[in-house]
Amino acid sequence: MINNSIKNQTDILFKLGINNLNNMQIESGVAIQSHDEVIILSPTGTGKTLAFVLPIIKNLDISIKEIQSLIIVPSRELAIQIEQVIRDMGTGFKVNAVYGGRAGSKDKMNIAHRPAVLIGTPGRVADHLRRKLFYTRSITTLVLDEFDKSLEIGFEKEMSNIIQCLPMLKKKILTSATSSVILPKFLNLRSPFTVNYSQIEKVENIQMKTIISSKEDKIDTLMALLNNIGDQNGIVFFNLKESIHEISKMLFKKSINHSTFYGGMDQLERERALIKFRNSTNNILLSTDLAARGLDIPEINFIIHYQIPLREQDFIHRNGRTARMHNHGVAYVIKYTKEKLPLFIGKIPVIKIDKTQNKRSFHWSTLFISGGRKDKISKGDIAGLLFKQGKVIQGDLGLIELKVDCAFVAIKASIVNSVLSRVNNVKLKKKKIRVSLI
Repeated sequence: MINNSIKNQTDILFKLGINNLNNMQIESGVAIQSHDEVIILSPTGTGKTLAFVLPIIKNLDISIKEIQSLIIVPSRELAIQIEQVIRDMGTGFKVNAVYGGRAGSKDKMNIAHRPAVLIGTPGRVADHLRRKLFYTRSITTLVLDEFDKSLEIGFEKEMSNIIQCLPMLKKKILTSATSSVILPKFLNLRSPFTVNYSQIEKVENIQMKTIISSKEDKIDTLMALLNNIGDQNGIVFFNLKESIHEISKMLFKKSINHSTFYGGMDQLERERALIKFRNSTNNILLSTDLAARGLDIPEINFIIHYQIPLREQDFIHRNGRTARMHNHGVAYVIKYTKEKLPLFIGKIPVIKIDKTQNKRSFHWSTLFISGGRKDKISKGDIAGLLFKQGKVIQGDLGLIELKVDCAFVAIKASIVNSVLSRVNNVKLKKKKIRVSLI
């Protein structure tokens, strides 16, 4: 029995703050309803998650108490992100994400009461299947989101094993940000229908600029560029995490707030780095190509190629982080005088920057609150506490991110200490909460 009692699509979109679906999302929804095998090709940031989640939710059966849809993703952050999107829809269906970097016992506890939709990274899902932690014969829909990225980072065996464990599959949905991918044989696709928006032209929305560095390490040029750009949100891309460590130390010495993001970081560190970037506590993210695709990070005003990528596709994906959804953005290439750029970069205008300017300032801080959804605490409860007891006014409160067992709140840096003294160790929804600065 398909669920007819959940919110209709208009209600869901309203809850998500979306007025209308774009053409890719509409066409994908029709294709998923009409075909058993669908491939969605569209650049990062065009809304692929909503394109496949809406029809999946529509087809869930409320009479089935086991997992019905499985979504496989290449990274922890993407798993968490999709889980949050589905939760925010408020459909009443349970959803859980499982991924590496945290105890498997936590996954086991979460899925003991079966979700209708399970999201996970290939390694963690394959491990749970080997341990037979959940029943698979009710899983009729499989989504391989950013499947080419999962293959690229070595998850082919795990993905193949997962498909072999799903005997009742009726629908396979694959997504990618690029069309230059080869479909592996283990997918057993017969005649997939392709929704192809991979050639969406975004060049007119991106300004490409080159900055010349007289020194090979480029750090002085980077700091001057960041000071010229000011308080905009942007990502500085590197090829190596060791370079991120080095540059991060230099930026901290210059009091330039930033987050770092790369493979090998502790999961908690990665989550908090993205939280502080999303809420503008740190509006600069130093990252490897891990942040080039798959992450929902809105309103990126610029990206900087501190180190030049080795492949054209990586250059395209990095640039695709900015100028998303009809917005404008700038992609900077920092080039050492003697450095030879690869041919795929082409000719980009060289500009000079004023090394005496400093437009950067410090506006936001992030508070940690030791209570979340499991404590029946809502975003409205947190805002009410801060307005009433914290004496915060409307313009001084920023983004609130609510998690299962905690919450993170952006608040104006100029008032953070006085707010902390008023709200730490007070009761919220009958729970004594701890509030601290992160």
